[in-house]
Amino acid sequence: MGKYLLEVCVDSVESALQAQKGGADRLELCGDLVIGGVTPSMALYERVREKVSLPIHVLLRPRWGDFLYSEEEFGILVRQTDMYQRAGADGLVIGCLTPEGRLDRERMGRLMETSGGRPVTLHRAFDMCADLEQALDDAKQLGIAAILTSGGSGSALEGKEMLKRLKGRAGTVDIMAGAKISAEAIVRLRQETPVTSFHMSGKRAAVSRMRYRNPRVHMGLPGLSEYEVWQTDAETVRRAREALDGRIAKNGSLD
Repeated sequence: MGKYLLEVCVDSVESALQAQKGGADRLELCGDLVIGGVTPSMALYERVREKVSLPIHVLLRPRWGDFLYSEEEFGILVRQTDMYQRAGADGLVIGCLTPEGRLDRERMGRLMETSGGRPVTLHRAFDMCADLEQALDDAKQLGIAAILTSGGSGSALEGKEMLKRLKGRAGTVDIMAGAKISAEAIVRLRQETPVTSFHMSGKRAAVSRMRYRNPRVHMGLPGLSEYEVWQTDAETVRRAREALDGRIAKNGSLD
């Protein structure tokens, strides 16, 4: 692995294989990426582990939505943390907040203790904090290894000024840029920020192979089609890899 890190978020074996083919350095494995990602099944983790040689960091999130968890939800999160550290995950990706929008240091501390020494990434719950610099300081004291962040904005490019501030304050915590990361975004972020780690999904909609379709029944969230499957695209990842390796110029052409 060189100076720059490319992590690809996947929620299927097919996407994991595409990410590896495209040149990812590491996977973040989750379930149901289309709703922001939740904890993956152990069966999925084991199959991805069999199929790819990349390090796997596992997202631990008991449900979609906010990051303020009930006692029962937090209990599940503790169990998931223990389960995946015992399974040999290369890293764990977690985050808990207080009602006031601060990092929940007590609960995060409990999860860190349960992690078995695995490196822990604080996911984009960080971007939902009221004060990102205070959250970074809390993360440093907890021993968090990395923070996935858009700088508190809708995309990493929009949050680039905050990313620069966070990177300057981070010390040994790796600031990993995420949200709308593409080859073009990487080119700009490499030039305009000191960030060296990037997180993307590189996904595209694959058309379902179903021939019979019932237009009267809708099974999922409004606006989501049962007849599209979102998967990582190896070519999109490859372009990002080329951008990280300095092979794509600012105008988008290969150097």
